[in-house]
Amino acid sequence: MSKIIISYSEPQLAKVALASTKHIDLPLVEFDPNSKNSTHEADYSLHFSAKGLSFVSHNRNHGAICCDFISGSHRHRRNFGGGNGQMIAKAVGISGKFIPTVTDLTAGLGSDGFVLASLGCQVQLIERNPIVYLLLKDGLKRAQVAGHDDLKLRDIINRMELCEMQSYNYLDSLSKDNLPDIIYMDPMFPIRKKSAQVKKEMQALHQVVGGDEDAAELLEKALNRAKYRVVIKRPMHSDYLGMLKPSYSLEGKSTRYDIFAKQKIPK
Repeated sequence: MSKIIISYSEPQLAKVALASTKHIDLPLVEFDPNSKNSTHEADYSLHFSAKGLSFVSHNRNHGAICCDFISGSHRHRRNFGGGNGQMIAKAVGISGKFIPTVTDLTAGLGSDGFVLASLGCQVQLIERNPIVYLLLKDGLKRAQVAGHDDLKLRDIINRMELCEMQSYNYLDSLSKDNLPDIIYMDPMFPIRKKSAQVKKEMQALHQVVGGDEDAAELLEKALNRAKYRVVIKRPMHSDYLGMLKPSYSLEGKSTRYDIFAKQKIPK
């Protein structure tokens, strides 16, 4: 089993790093994993720096993992996104007249949630793993700060709400008057073999946090909680989740969306 610590390199970050130990039971070390001279017996650190929170490999087999909604692909998407023509938009039923509320039961680092929020959806992000939750929380916080100078980013982030909770418990907490229009799932399963399509960073994160082995049972529960649809994101050639056949599927080059329709989307 991999050993993980919480670390920080700047003294002014000691307080926030210490606060995180109350949230997740990991040892706290003043340590800079990015220094060439640093050595530590841990395999990974959840590292606080001036740039934000990152998940760092001490053996340098891969780069640091962080949640970044400000730059890179997320910045390109909010400036030049594909709009309602994107497959994910079609999967959740977005149209010129209908923008659904979406609950993402497997939020991860929030990439799909960000896409849906950029299309106007109110997105409830549910994440149960404390490491992933802290990374996502930090990414949202930094994006909120950046949103002071970027109104488009601010509006997107304001449509994203994060909750650390078991998805089962979240679904149980919903009243009949407060059901989401769409429930979305992108279950994470342990990577059985190395793939060029899966970056080393994500392979490592998968190994540490584990997979969503209970996803099939969660799907059955979700089918009783969504107003209009349950949408499952799957690798293109994978089996149906829980061997449950969807109402229909949307297929791309490497990804498939299995749609379980409950009732017609409003027009």
